[in-house]
Amino acid sequence: MRAAFALRRFLPRFPDWAIAVSLVCGVQTGAHAETAPPTAIQFTLDRPLDASDAPFVLASTRGLFRSENLSVATNIAAGPADTIARVASGSSDLALVDINVLMRFRDKSDAAPLKAVFVLFNKAPYAIIARKSRGVSALSDLDGKTVGVAEGDFSIWFWPALAHQNGIKLASVKLTKFSPAVREPMLAAGQVDAVNGFSYLAGVNLRDRGVPADDLIVLRYADYGCEAYGFVLIVNPAFAAAKPEAVKGFLRAVIAGTRLAVKDPARAVDDVLTQMEGGTRDLELARLRAVIADNILTDEVKRSGIGGIDPARFARSVDQLAEDVKFRAKPAVTDIFDGSFLPASSGRLIH
Repeated sequence: MRAAFALRRFLPRFPDWAIAVSLVCGVQTGAHAETAPPTAIQFTLDRPLDASDAPFVLASTRGLFRSENLSVATNIAAGPADTIARVASGSSDLALVDINVLMRFRDKSDAAPLKAVFVLFNKAPYAIIARKSRGVSALSDLDGKTVGVAEGDFSIWFWPALAHQNGIKLASVKLTKFSPAVREPMLAAGQVDAVNGFSYLAGVNLRDRGVPADDLIVLRYADYGCEAYGFVLIVNPAFAAAKPEAVKGFLRAVIAGTRLAVKDPARAVDDVLTQMEGGTRDLELARLRAVIADNILTDEVKRSGIGGIDPARFARSVDQLAEDVKFRAKPAVTDIFDGSFLPASSGRLIH
């Protein structure tokens, strides 16, 4: 009333309807000015950043997190176990970790009830990387060969199931363990016939060690019947309960960042390189293209959208994992995955 009186006093010639409009506009302008402060999120990666993390980098550099009113700080953990521990303790709100590592963690009697809320890698990147000059051109050629396995390499958990599915006797393949730092050098030097690892890491890094590209063969587990999903986003339960809209906003931003990476990998890598130390553009571009083609943009994702899990496939992957890992109780998909934070499938399509 006082505002209306003041306007009539100083603007006596203005009609009442014009004064009313000015008052409404003033109220609306004031409401927009009082924007809520952004929600702070601590986000953790389980290894140093590279081009495979482009969806998160782009969500940050292109303002996608900001448009969801989020302030995201990214930190690097000392491996998957440390990553999960940070989310369990609440020192990190969200993190990227392999779903199969999460399953092993959740099988412990005292494990925190962590769940995945988004699947980034629809197919796990597990692979055998071999040299054709060592007589390996297919999985069956590993009979009588030596495969190097880095200490802590959890992708080897699926090797027994893979061998069983493809008629390979486990005893016929020698597994040699060593430090992750010497995995690629040992294959490059011909000290082993093949190495186990991630297709987008070891498979790409070897090209940078002088091994001719036409001498390398990447035998992806997924191409030989492995049903495993790969990297997923996990969330601290207390954070998810207190700030569900922030979790949903984070996922929307990551989906948008993934679309940008798929649309223009070269430009995406340029953004990634600004956040990396010592990255090589050609190498990182090859890495991102491999991840998009082999792990992210699968036929399942093209049909149903990114982020979700097919329960039947998940159950088959658990059975495969159980050939090496002895579970106290095999997990159901609802024990490990919560899809309630995902947008509708139409909002998750990636082309």
